[in-house]
Amino acid sequence: MSLRRSLSAVVGAVTLVLGMSGVPAAASPSVAAMNPCGFYETSSDAFYNHCTGDGSRVIIEVEVWGPNYEWCVGPGGTWLGASSTIDGAFYTGRTC
Repeated sequence: MSLRRSLSAVVGAVTLVLGMSGVPAAASPSVAAMNPCGFYETSSDAFYNHCTGDGSRVIIEVEVWGPNYEWCVGPGGTWLGASSTIDGAFYTGRTC
């Protein structure tokens, strides 16, 4: 076998091994999947997760039965209340 073919085979094998090392991590549930960005609910509670790397605070509109209200939230998850009383929440496009 020529040197060129041997080198190609080694590079291919290394690429295959390195590519496979990420498979188990991709198959396992991640923290992001458990706490997605934006509004999400569990069986009993409603949350808004502000995903940011700059530490900003934003205004969200919380949708409820009756008049909606605005809330200033910081980075990470914010508990909004019982999921039976909260219909949703969304970013208004403003900071606070």
